[in-house]
Amino acid sequence: MAKFKFHKIAAVLVLLAFAAWTATGEFSSVGSAADEAAARKAAEVVPPPVLRTVAVITPPRVDHARAIRISGQTEAEKRATLAVRVMGVIKELKVKEGEHVNRGDLIMRLDTEDKQAAVHMAETMVKQRKAEADAAERLAGGGNAPKLQVDQARAALAAAEAQLESAKAELARQEIYAPFNGVIDRVPVERGSSIMAGGEVATLINLDPLLAIGEVSERDLKYLRVGSDADIRLVDGTEVKGTLRYISRDASQNTRTFRIEVAIPNESKELPAGMTAEITLRAPPTDAVILPRSVVTLSNSGDLGIRAVDPQNKVAFFPIDIVDDLPNGLVLGGIPKDARVIVAGQDLVTEGDTVKPTDADPELLRKLVGLETTQTQ
Repeated sequence: MAKFKFHKIAAVLVLLAFAAWTATGEFSSVGSAADEAAARKAAEVVPPPVLRTVAVITPPRVDHARAIRISGQTEAEKRATLAVRVMGVIKELKVKEGEHVNRGDLIMRLDTEDKQAAVHMAETMVKQRKAEADAAERLAGGGNAPKLQVDQARAALAAAEAQLESAKAELARQEIYAPFNGVIDRVPVERGSSIMAGGEVATLINLDPLLAIGEVSERDLKYLRVGSDADIRLVDGTEVKGTLRYISRDASQNTRTFRIEVAIPNESKELPAGMTAEITLRAPPTDAVILPRSVVTLSNSGDLGIRAVDPQNKVAFFPIDIVDDLPNGLVLGGIPKDARVIVAGQDLVTEGDTVKPTDADPELLRKLVGLETTQTQ
């Protein structure tokens, strides 16, 4: 009985000791606990961050004229459709298509035999009425005729003169003369054919100067000045220069754009009207830099610009204004002076990051300087 009680008491003691050990949560050995404590202490020591290396460059400054490129077409400075005012038969046709004429040159004459006869008759009547008026004045001066007879003779003379002017005006309607210097572009009639009043005889155009017509957006309008130079490239590859001579002050209701006219010297008349043209207008020069297209990126908010490094080696973003697009790079405005522009790695960093800047390849700087030389010559 006593032996049974001893074993029972021992089992209860072992059970109580195990429960106490379990409550402490210490299940590992003494060595394992020491390792875990060392690992926790090591984790509390944060290693210094690794700075990302970026290539930077301080681009040269240039004074560059903003280029505004628009599509358009060439047009004749003047265009006139010559038409007859009376019905008749074409007796003389003095021009043919492609022929140059000067102002006042005869273009066409209708058959005028009856009109010339009317002028001749009116001239004869004027001579007769004048002689009668002179005779009446002499008689009245000698007291042999009343003054009323002189007044009647003068009235008859005035009527005859008016009839002569009417006959001459009718004769003039049978002829068409060139209203300005130009080139005959179209002649839809033939000599001897009948033509109705208002019928087209020829189309006359003036190609010197030739006009390049286009429309600019309301955003670009503020950069343009009448008299500034312009470059025109025709669809066949011909490149010519012109002068901006007109800017409309009334926008199109549909497109909100403004019509412009560029005058192109065309003394030889080789440049035709109606050709598609790319017009490049030049604004006054502005301060800018020249950079490769690859440096342009987007900000966190989606704005177009470049990233640069400030004096504390932190990344900053600058929105840009694209002044011109050259074959070897972009001309950009809005970049502060002495800005260290990131030219490699700009898409791997963001605003506020601290970076490790290094100078970019000197060859890139040499290319930029070469672009500057080209633009300032």
